[in-house]
Amino acid sequence: MNFETVALDDKNSALVIVDQTRLPGEVVTLRLTRQQEILDAIRTLKVRGAPAIGVAAAIGLYLAAKSICADSFDAFYREFRAAKEALAATRPTAVNLFWALERMEKVVLDSRELPVLEIKRRLYSEAVAIREEDIKMCRAIGEHGLKLLHDGDGILTHCNAGRLATVQYGTALAPIYLGHEKGYRFRVFADETRPLLQGARLTAFELALSGVDTTVICDNMAARGMQNGWVQAVLVGADRIAANGDVCNKIGTSALAILAQHYGIPFYVCAPTSTIDLNAATGADIPIEQRPDSEVTEMWFEQRMALEGVKVYNPAFDITDNALVTGIITEYGVARQPYGESLKAICEQKSAQE
Repeated sequence: MNFETVALDDKNSALVIVDQTRLPGEVVTLRLTRQQEILDAIRTLKVRGAPAIGVAAAIGLYLAAKSICADSFDAFYREFRAAKEALAATRPTAVNLFWALERMEKVVLDSRELPVLEIKRRLYSEAVAIREEDIKMCRAIGEHGLKLLHDGDGILTHCNAGRLATVQYGTALAPIYLGHEKGYRFRVFADETRPLLQGARLTAFELALSGVDTTVICDNMAARGMQNGWVQAVLVGADRIAANGDVCNKIGTSALAILAQHYGIPFYVCAPTSTIDLNAATGADIPIEQRPDSEVTEMWFEQRMALEGVKVYNPAFDITDNALVTGIITEYGVARQPYGESLKAICEQKSAQE
């Protein structure tokens, strides 16, 4: 794991990413210099994971701004807005994408009296800051989450919320990585995560390379693992968290939360405050991305696995009711019920420190 998931090569005006669609078979680094390449990379999951998408979008928007040839603010801003809207249209659910783009636009609007060249310099600084903040946020999440775990714990994960979904450490995997550094002997059970297999292809890949005891299980085997007493905690990430604590995450997360409650296992959501959307009152206010039918019927198979013409329902995410969530681990600490109060307090703490 001696590669960076998302980086900026400013000298060559490139967004540098690891193509996650090629893992685990091969590690391929892409250097994207055209805006359409960046848009396609986000849309087709070559870069994925809410925090990583936010960082990639910030870098992508900076590179778009860098290429704009305009002397006046109005001409520059017109092209900047078009680039921002194109990036915003790539993925509808992960709020980090919109959070990063709004931060970049605020830099532009706050600098409207400055020369265009200076605006571009400030956009560079903001994109770099967003990336560096992601590293710090994830490490802090890991430190807070590790306090809730014990040496020898069995930990169940879903999808990929590790290094490949962020710049470093990850969100749900950050406590595991920090614990591993300190000598904790965790046993991780990675749900394969149908239909895109992020758990099998990505989580197991990065944990195994890092020396963490990892076992891949099919999604429908989670209950059996819990019955066997193998699981002491469930750690998942989030793509958006509503103000009331409802959690939007990769499809299948809600079922795990229901199982965890049944077996008395703590269910923790690990996410930076940039994932909290106080404008979404409940999970019902979060748009759910619908993915192509072929991901279910054809993507991983030599021949089609469902009869041609059979209808397919393929939502990328589901909503986990806040009543099923034991705690939401952020870089500012752990929010607990009532989430309407604790999440608001954490966001206020963040604002006070900015």
